[in-house]
Amino acid sequence: MMNYKIVVRYDGSRYKGWQRLKDEDMTIQGKLEDVLSKRFEKKIDLIGSGRTDKGVHSQGQVANFHAPEYVEESELLDYLNTYLPEDILVASLSIEEERFHARYNAKGKVYNYNIFNGKFVDPFERKYVTVVAENLNIKRMQKAGDYFIGQHDFSGFTTSKSKKKSHVRTINSLKINKKGDTISISIDGNGFLHNMVRIIVGTLIRVGKNELDPEMIPKMIVAMDRSVTGPIADAKGLFLSRVYY
Repeated sequence: MMNYKIVVRYDGSRYKGWQRLKDEDMTIQGKLEDVLSKRFEKKIDLIGSGRTDKGVHSQGQVANFHAPEYVEESELLDYLNTYLPEDILVASLSIEEERFHARYNAKGKVYNYNIFNGKFVDPFERKYVTVVAENLNIKRMQKAGDYFIGQHDFSGFTTSKSKKKSHVRTINSLKINKKGDTISISIDGNGFLHNMVRIIVGTLIRVGKNELDPEMIPKMIVAMDRSVTGPIADAKGLFLSRVYY
């Protein structure tokens, strides 16, 4: 058995997320598995580094799969990109050790979130940014963002209701920059809970609108209560930028 690793870029606008759903092929995993299964004439199961939700994009999703036979890397890469939809691209493909696991071996991920801080967005950018017409105070957002750095229980910043799995995660860095009308938020962490990035961003937007003081962030984290944190920001502004090992 050959263990292949792929790095995938995709526009998530028309898909129902990464994870394959029963009787539903409008997922990234589903499209990839269908093409791979036809090539190897056997059902191929992909292991992703994690899930991305409906409408979320990726510049560097990582997955691996086991194939029953060896196919030269460039040949298989060409095959995949020939038969995949145009909004999904396998950027690279390599053979890894048998034990490599895209999810369990990942040490961290970087997510980017894009906000258009103005009234009228360019039509060619509208699918990849969240529009906030009100002027956002970047300095307040940056101050609030610093409070997320470190190891915390992020129970208040997830929609996951599981009490069996730990909600403790470590944020290594959170950077907020503005260029023109575009605000970019980059978050590097060892792992992320369901909707965690989008809730953090939704909370930071409230801070930027002067609806919330930056100093409230530590209290929100300690409270571990979803009802006191910000709204879930739109999916279309979110990109899984990189997974590192």
